[in-house]
Amino acid sequence: MRPPGGGPTLVQTIDVVTPMVDDPHLFGAIAAANAMSDVWAMGGEPRVALAFIGFPTDVLALEVLRAVMDGLRAACDEAGCAIVGGHTIIDPEPKAGLAVTGEVDPAAPWTHRGALPGHAIVLTKALGTGIAVNAMKSLTAPAAVERAATASMRRLNAAACAAGRAAAAVAATDVTGFGLLGHLRNVLEASDAGARLEAASIPLLEGILELAVAGKIPGGSRRNLTRALEVTSFADAVPDALRLVLADAQTSGGLLLFVPEANVTALVRRLEDEGHAAARIGEVVARAAGAPHIEVTT
Repeated sequence: MRPPGGGPTLVQTIDVVTPMVDDPHLFGAIAAANAMSDVWAMGGEPRVALAFIGFPTDVLALEVLRAVMDGLRAACDEAGCAIVGGHTIIDPEPKAGLAVTGEVDPAAPWTHRGALPGHAIVLTKALGTGIAVNAMKSLTAPAAVERAATASMRRLNAAACAAGRAAAAVAATDVTGFGLLGHLRNVLEASDAGARLEAASIPLLEGILELAVAGKIPGGSRRNLTRALEVTSFADAVPDALRLVLADAQTSGGLLLFVPEANVTALVRRLEDEGHAAARIGEVVARAAGAPHIEVTT
């Protein structure tokens, strides 16, 4: 939506999640980071938000509700996004999220339609938060996995968005519930293109592959892989566990940026310097008639 008289284009998005950690403040912060990510995936900046919380008042103390709200506010303060209101309901299952309004440069918005053969594909966070959260809920996640997953989910995608703009990214998406393969598919279908991914180059959270081998896979991630197989071919040497990680349903995942090849080295270096587990994971290719959208090599 373009405001009267010109200026930045306004974009809006909403996202609500259930708890993935026991700490209510951290839960609120992750929920906010996850919700604002859609705006950064459009190359924009979140400006104002309405908070939404579902809360079982007959089970949890109001101090817990206050901590969730404080977490939402802390992440929004870090992003420069003001919470201007919201709504709370009584709900047997806790939930939190934001409805976010952001601003995007009308001359250079990121959409799903701009990926062209020859563009490099850069992922700005390591994969595996869905598997990690599943293991955390069953109390089988090693401490190192829990630390890495919670830090990744809490990290805002603001810096990744800024780095992508500086690298002249032409298209983007964030990687959330559909997993890497599902969100990549959305971009490729909109752009009428294909992609070749290098499995060995894709960053994974510490210990995630071992958890995948042990079967700590959420049902949503398994369903994601089933859908991804409609358009994806894997080299025989790509193990089954890694295939599941590539389809793992993420919470507050990274950005998938499509950038000119000449700008990739500087982009990845900048993101690494800022603490992101970023990597060039593949390239966009021409899509041959009848061929899979996505080819995953070793």
